[in-house]
Amino acid sequence: MALTESKMLQLGTKAPEFDLQDTLSGERKSFKDIKGTEATVVMFICNHCPYVIHVNRQIVDLANDYLPLGVGFVAISSNDVENYPQDAPEIMTVVGKALKYPFPYLYDESQETAKAYDAACTPDFYVFDREDKLVYRGRLDENRPSSGKEPDGKELRAAMDGVLKAKGVSSLQYPSAGCNIKWKK
Repeated sequence: MALTESKMLQLGTKAPEFDLQDTLSGERKSFKDIKGTEATVVMFICNHCPYVIHVNRQIVDLANDYLPLGVGFVAISSNDVENYPQDAPEIMTVVGKALKYPFPYLYDESQETAKAYDAACTPDFYVFDREDKLVYRGRLDENRPSSGKEPDGKELRAAMDGVLKAKGVSSLQYPSAGCNIKWKK
């Protein structure tokens, strides 16, 4: 595992479109399909990364708190499953159902979606406003598996609240850190 930080995609970037297989429903999903009426959160995660495992409960809580407020959520795994079979779609299905993900868990087999979002690590978080413009990218909060503290999602929650309350989102944003995306060779 190589600790990697987000690349911090340019704020204001229009949400890149995608069309990927949802490992939970078996349906194909696009950005338009998962988009919220008020905001949209795109998360790059995977099954095996300890940084993702550390925040899984909090991302489920976040989604359950904000989905009723018009925030759409999606998780995407882009890892090379040939070399990291624990991230294979059939295991994504098991993990997503076991953790009761209330959002689609998409498999980015070609890795083109991760490249379009300039994703670098898992977890990596992006918040888009109702015009699909990037207003936040980076970390969930400052907690890490080694911190001894449970994640609270404070920074991602503040970004979503800023969009929902039309107060804007602070430009002071910190990169996420976690396992690097496992790129195909």
